[in-house]
Amino acid sequence: MKLLKSYPISFDQVFMMVMTLAALAVFCHFAGLPLIIPFLVFLFGLHLFFYKKAPVRVFLHLGFLLVLLLFAAHLLKSSTGLSYFYLPVAVVAMLTTLLFNDMQLTFMMAFMSSALAGLMMDFSLSETLILFMGSLAGAYKLKDARTRGVVLWAGLLAAFVQVSCYYLINPDINTTVAMGILKPLFINGLISGIVVIASLKVFEALFGEVTNFTLLELSDSSHPLLKRMVVEAPGTYHHSLIVSNLAEAAADAIGAHALLVRVGAYYHDIGKMVNPEYFTENQIITGNKHDLLEPSMSRLVILNHVKEGVDLARKYRLSQKIVDFIPQHHGTSLIHYFYQKALAEGEAQEVGEEEYRYPGPKPQTKESAIVLLADSVEGATRALEEHTPQKIEDLARKVINNKFIDGQLDECNLTLRDIDAIASTFVRVLGAMYHSRVKYPETSK
Repeated sequence: MKLLKSYPISFDQVFMMVMTLAALAVFCHFAGLPLIIPFLVFLFGLHLFFYKKAPVRVFLHLGFLLVLLLFAAHLLKSSTGLSYFYLPVAVVAMLTTLLFNDMQLTFMMAFMSSALAGLMMDFSLSETLILFMGSLAGAYKLKDARTRGVVLWAGLLAAFVQVSCYYLINPDINTTVAMGILKPLFINGLISGIVVIASLKVFEALFGEVTNFTLLELSDSSHPLLKRMVVEAPGTYHHSLIVSNLAEAAADAIGAHALLVRVGAYYHDIGKMVNPEYFTENQIITGNKHDLLEPSMSRLVILNHVKEGVDLARKYRLSQKIVDFIPQHHGTSLIHYFYQKALAEGEAQEVGEEEYRYPGPKPQTKESAIVLLADSVEGATRALEEHTPQKIEDLARKVINNKFIDGQLDECNLTLRDIDAIASTFVRVLGAMYHSRVKYPETSK
């Protein structure tokens, strides 16, 4: 998840953040907990907003995880006779890794959860450090995790690290005392893995985030939407595969979320399934139906595929992170071909250029910007009569430069270095796709 873009902040968001902190302070007061807890959460929120440039919703989501941990700690402390070391602190950092895909954020949440648990449970500094190390170990095991089974291994690793750290800090401890502490430390690591697996889908839906596990499920070619596309719009399906290959390679090159980019590219044009014969890649047999339409009617058909795509995505309950690729991969680009056709027929003078632009929004993330560029470059390259390396490079850089000049990249946080790396990656991948072949000699008879 990208957190390096400035987000507008509204009065409602500030009010919600203040009320959340106030509610936490009231809870701490009546539960007899240190009031430094809401103060630490407040400092954490300031760090998120001013340093990480995170939107307020991220603070609220992360704050919610911390509040749940505090509530669990309060129950353990006041309602059971169990050891305080049974508290599954590592859950917070592990969920942060899976939901937000940001290791800096994970480190901060591991620190916050351990510190707050230490304050609530009256742990010593060394005991708090043990929980912190276990949280980090479990969370880092989940970096780029692709299967749910890894979550259990992450919990096991957290347990092993906590036990090991305790022995390193207390090498001469009495065996009986040690077992009373090591057993709960080990069990809380295992519990952490189980709790993460059980709650992950709930937090995905609650926070509007998408994990690698869900992305892999969506990338399966047996998904109903992809199966429909193969049958109803095979040209669009093939185009989406090529765009996904281009976009994923570019995302890897600049350190963006490559798996999210790949899956977003799979679904970016699903709206074309409604009227597939009106899009070039599906017109192999039918011919160009736009030859029979006025430019203004063609404009409506082309614009409508974005709305239809969003409706389809929501009907099939795709994550909002995937839905966002559908309108953002066009941004507010001009439908150039039909605008020029309208100009030639004198129609555009009555309508204006804005009527021939997509409604947007422009790409808000690196990932959606990459798909916008990959989609444009793939379409333009396919139209080349001769696919020499130089022509591919010239065209790719020209298309990307035109998108940059048109302001389509203004609202995402791509740097000029990123854009150059993306262009170079496109050229390399397309060059490999359109490489020349040696002509095979005919077999002599």
